[in-house]
Amino acid sequence: MSEDNETHIQIDLSGIGIAFGKGRRRVQVLEGVDLQVKEGEFVSLIGHSGCGKSTLLKMVAGFETPTEGGMLVAGHKVGKPGPDRMMVFQNHSLLPWMTVRQNVDLAAKSVHTSLSKEERLTKVNDMLDLVGLSHAVDKRPGEISGGMKQRAGIARALITEPDVLLMDEPFGALDALTRGKLQESLLEIWDRHRITVLMVTHDVDEAVLLSDRVVMMSNGPRANIAEILDVALPRPRKRLEAVNHPLYYPIRNRITHFLTTHRKSRPEEQVEEHVLRLGYIPLTDCAPLLYAQEKGYFAEEGLTVELSREPSWRNLSKGLMSGRLKGGMMLAPTPMYHNARHAEDPDQQLQAGLVLSRNGNGITLSRPLVEQGINSREALCDWIKKRPKNSPATFGVVFRSSMHNLMFRAWLREGGVDPDKDCEMVVVPPPQMVANLELGNLAGMCVGEPWNSYAVERGVGSILQTSAEFWPGHPEKLFCYKQSWAQEHPEIRDRLIRALMRSTRELADPAVRSTLPDLLSKPLGIPAGTLAHSLQGRIETGMGMKELPNMHVFAQGTCGLLQPEEETWLAGLLQQEGLPEDAAAPLSPVCDADPYTRMMTSMGLSDAPFALDYLTSKPDLETVKS
Repeated sequence: MSEDNETHIQIDLSGIGIAFGKGRRRVQVLEGVDLQVKEGEFVSLIGHSGCGKSTLLKMVAGFETPTEGGMLVAGHKVGKPGPDRMMVFQNHSLLPWMTVRQNVDLAAKSVHTSLSKEERLTKVNDMLDLVGLSHAVDKRPGEISGGMKQRAGIARALITEPDVLLMDEPFGALDALTRGKLQESLLEIWDRHRITVLMVTHDVDEAVLLSDRVVMMSNGPRANIAEILDVALPRPRKRLEAVNHPLYYPIRNRITHFLTTHRKSRPEEQVEEHVLRLGYIPLTDCAPLLYAQEKGYFAEEGLTVELSREPSWRNLSKGLMSGRLKGGMMLAPTPMYHNARHAEDPDQQLQAGLVLSRNGNGITLSRPLVEQGINSREALCDWIKKRPKNSPATFGVVFRSSMHNLMFRAWLREGGVDPDKDCEMVVVPPPQMVANLELGNLAGMCVGEPWNSYAVERGVGSILQTSAEFWPGHPEKLFCYKQSWAQEHPEIRDRLIRALMRSTRELADPAVRSTLPDLLSKPLGIPAGTLAHSLQGRIETGMGMKELPNMHVFAQGTCGLLQPEEETWLAGLLQQEGLPEDAAAPLSPVCDADPYTRMMTSMGLSDAPFALDYLTSKPDLETVKS
């Protein structure tokens, strides 16, 4: 299992930024853009006008040069335009004095130099037939419709057999009927050739119909990727079949919700360096960050904070590394894992300022499995071991260095299953878990709330066990930042920690907890009723209601501090799973205890020791210490 399959990456953007103008007129259009597009993948960029979508496309094409970051296509640095990356513009850009065939042949001549004229024209005619223009090959652009012009533009791009097809709102100027026909044609062409496509669009339905993934851009200036959504609709696709699929409207609604609620672009001068971006993942235990923002605790500390919903844990980590994010929630084992991998670069070392939450995870099986009577660990492990070796069961975890992965693997081992040999564990971002469960891509998953409850509500999964039962009290999410940043800004770090401590302290109050479903519903894109159960200490498992008063523990007192024994335990769990494989140094503590302890004293919080009962779980502490 790996965090990301990095084989066959066609487009690799890392820390991309671009600015225009000089001095006071300088505008940072894009900042810290990280994106990988796999070979043969269809990816759409969507967002409000001015967010840099077309600029990003032009940089991949080689028409613009980024002012920061690295850009590779097929493993090669992008320096200038080339036939390996062909662009289809909203304006067809056909030469008006040439026929359709001559326009397409012009592109073919520049690339297929070894072909004879007859061979080349045969290729051109075949391409025009593919896009449905065989009847108009001798017509000039002024003699054909807008839709036919766009078909000719697509044919001209495809005739060069590029590695990447770049499309900038190719159907935006067409009427709805013509646009729909061309989208269907593009689907057919893409299904035949499986060329890598990166497309800019403002049309939500177009993005859902055509794409494997939709990249949603934040507003500019300083725009970046706010969220990436997998479009888990089956292929090949037809419009009617797609819109009638049960996942179509949940995916469409998620994009529409993002575009509707994402705040509009602001004047460039308002984007100050003192604005602190803090990253979060849409999970119930992001509540301390959202509640602190809602109650004004950051503002009362004299901080201007902007919360950034991140599409994946990988994206959040890269945001911290690039400096785009100054802090954020992070999976408890990840800072230790990360620091061991980047030990040779002191500027990349992470620290944990406090524990944001404990517990909160669940192990959920697909509903068809449960209906077969597989409703316990014993039954599941027996089913896994009886699977054919060439068809192992597949389970989803949110990240390799996550409590979910470590917990699920330990849970399976206790049931007699070797997670490395008897089944397959794959990384799936939390918001995409339920869709993959519903499509049958996963037999089960280990994920944080509310995604377990959402699977139950949709009737596609049942919760077997929660981490509150398996490892009660385990650290789940930490608030982290770069050590070098904290050393430069210790007062800001202290104020951030104090604001979050106020938040977690209040969230321990049941009356306050009852307000969270409404607060979290929009950012998470989940109905408030689905969120309410686990936050109120009871959870519908799909096999009955469970009373779990400690399903979520928002840390206060010493509960909010990662204890030395816990760090030793986490190191042992990571080592037991052979992580990290490429460590440059031994696993070492990450807890930044001093500011938390000082804040706790100043706030008059209890320093009574927190019960670490779950540490009796394997691996044995004494063995790890020795």
